[in-house]
Amino acid sequence: MGQLVGVDIGGTFTDFVLIDADRSEIRVHKVSSTPADPTRGLVDGLLEMEPAAIDAVIHGTTVATNAILERKGARCGLIATRGFRDILELRRRDRPHAYGLTGSFEPLVPRDRRLEVDERIAADGQVLRPLSVEGLLAAGAALVADDVEGIVIAFMNSYANPTHELEARALLNKRWPDLFVTCSTEVLPVYREFERTSTAAVNTYVQPRVSHYLRQVRDELGKTCGYDNNLLVMQSNGGMLDSVAVAKMPVQTVLSGPAAGVMGAARLAGEYGMDRLITYDLGGTSLDVALVVDGRPQTANVTEIEFGIPIGAAMIDIRTIGAGGGSIAHLDAGGILQIGPHSAGADPGPVCYGRGGGQPTLTDALVVLGRINPQRSITGRDLDAESALNVIQRQIGEPLGLAPEAAADAIVAVATNTISGSLRRISIDRGHDPRDFTLFPFGGGGPLFASQLLCELSVSQVLVPTYPGIASAWGCAVADVRRDFVRMFNRRLSDLDMEQVAGAIREHAEAGEQFIRSSGVPVDRVEIIVEADAGFEGQTHVIRTPISVDRLDEAAIHADFRQAYDRHYGVEAIDFEGLAELLDELHVLILNLRTSVIGRRSTFSLRDNLAPPATTIDEAGGGERAVYFDDGFRPCPTYDRTRLPWGTTIAGPAVIEQTDTTVWIEPGVETEVLEGGALLLRRTAP
Repeated sequence: MGQLVGVDIGGTFTDFVLIDADRSEIRVHKVSSTPADPTRGLVDGLLEMEPAAIDAVIHGTTVATNAILERKGARCGLIATRGFRDILELRRRDRPHAYGLTGSFEPLVPRDRRLEVDERIAADGQVLRPLSVEGLLAAGAALVADDVEGIVIAFMNSYANPTHELEARALLNKRWPDLFVTCSTEVLPVYREFERTSTAAVNTYVQPRVSHYLRQVRDELGKTCGYDNNLLVMQSNGGMLDSVAVAKMPVQTVLSGPAAGVMGAARLAGEYGMDRLITYDLGGTSLDVALVVDGRPQTANVTEIEFGIPIGAAMIDIRTIGAGGGSIAHLDAGGILQIGPHSAGADPGPVCYGRGGGQPTLTDALVVLGRINPQRSITGRDLDAESALNVIQRQIGEPLGLAPEAAADAIVAVATNTISGSLRRISIDRGHDPRDFTLFPFGGGGPLFASQLLCELSVSQVLVPTYPGIASAWGCAVADVRRDFVRMFNRRLSDLDMEQVAGAIREHAEAGEQFIRSSGVPVDRVEIIVEADAGFEGQTHVIRTPISVDRLDEAAIHADFRQAYDRHYGVEAIDFEGLAELLDELHVLILNLRTSVIGRRSTFSLRDNLAPPATTIDEAGGGERAVYFDDGFRPCPTYDRTRLPWGTTIAGPAVIEQTDTTVWIEPGVETEVLEGGALLLRRTAP
């Protein structure tokens, strides 16, 4: 494949990476996002890069995510088995806040558009009551009269026998061909009625908006750039799908952009032999954190995109909070300084952007402290440091009795504490010691906090990639083609028919390989990963257990499960005599079989395709700038990162600048410029 472009649209910036494998050429670009019409920013930025003939465009998008969070999805209806229309609202009897009865929940499909029909499938797949065709068409007519764009079909126990759901969809499509109709077993053919129904509801809710958006992008790329190949889209599992498949199953892209960032981080760190990472992406709007173990991002079977809206699709396990560069600093009702979750976004943006913003943000604080150079920002234009200082003084400093610089420092301190808390939850709370990991910051704001977090978390080191601001776009550009499958068994391991298991794996593998061929993306090889959702009988939670297709027998799978279980719960560290023997006596339940079919593409190394700068450390120096730390402004050397010689070591305090981010080096921290331009930060003092 010749020229390809990875594009990631964030809430504040749209990032581009162009890779020309034939010429070993890499180009990066960044433009402001256009939230009112994301297509405009994408196409304008691509035209500014003046690419030649493009072979592939791979896109990370937040269209599906925003549709849910902003409640701007389609007007949907739901048809359920009689007596079960309220599953979406009953949920799991949880509540938005663990303590107190505060907060509320609004389902994606309101009760007046959730209808019922006569039909019933037993848990073993037997038809107890046939589908009422007359009742179904009457429900469909009522919903169409209510101006719905899509209908969710979610029948009880349909995972065991999808006949009624498929029949219902065929009838609705025949009568109303323009309707978007989703069967729950089509998106998640497993038990747990709430999660299955919720996943189907999300798919239908975002489908019209995502389909329209992708069609608009394809049309614009064709008209303006002459691009007529498949538009490829990042999935939440870290692989890519063509836009036609995404239009049918958009629920797979809810974490598209963040997943691209984690995949990009894993690839970039892997070039330096680092395969255990705590990643965080600090963009303009949000903070996304994730964990990479042994080179593989950790995954989750169910992700709750918002309270009460779980999605049961395979996704990279990413935790997101509203703490980005554009997050607004404010005092809560108790007078306590808070950051986010509301953001100034791309329009109007932080006060220092000069676009009419009137509330102080984290970016404004960093400008006031001198950590961001107002004359060299990622926006490509000068920033208004004076306006930022004034708004921080007026809205934060005066109420707290602080000088404006001290108020800005407090904003950064609160943000740092928020970020470190999220990183602890993704690592320590899950039994991982941060000292065994490398911290990997990216996004436009990530490297500004790297030094402080190195000390806060006691991680061994920090790796700042060469282009931190476009790591998500890089993840899009180097992504593999991937398709995930799931088959429910819900049987004891001792009762499992291994021939049936092998048959399911073969069926998944054949379907996945066919999908990869149809994508039109050249791949070097196809890799098949098989895992089982397994647990001890009677336990609610299951462990995703890797199994070998070469050893499909009870003893081997039991050993694989015990290894995964002991590692997950730290059984070996528990001083309890007889625990291992007790666990060996329990029955193991195999709930689901999961097969990932991955088309591995040629690896394009950023490190190996960059030439070292022909400059000295003195030539890379940009003089000194006053930076606020330790309760006062102090002169700090600044450097142009693109001119730093490889092998150079720089001791903090120092500021390293580049077009897509700024790296702040605290006192007591030093950084080494590695081959390829990545920065390795380590502590030199306690």
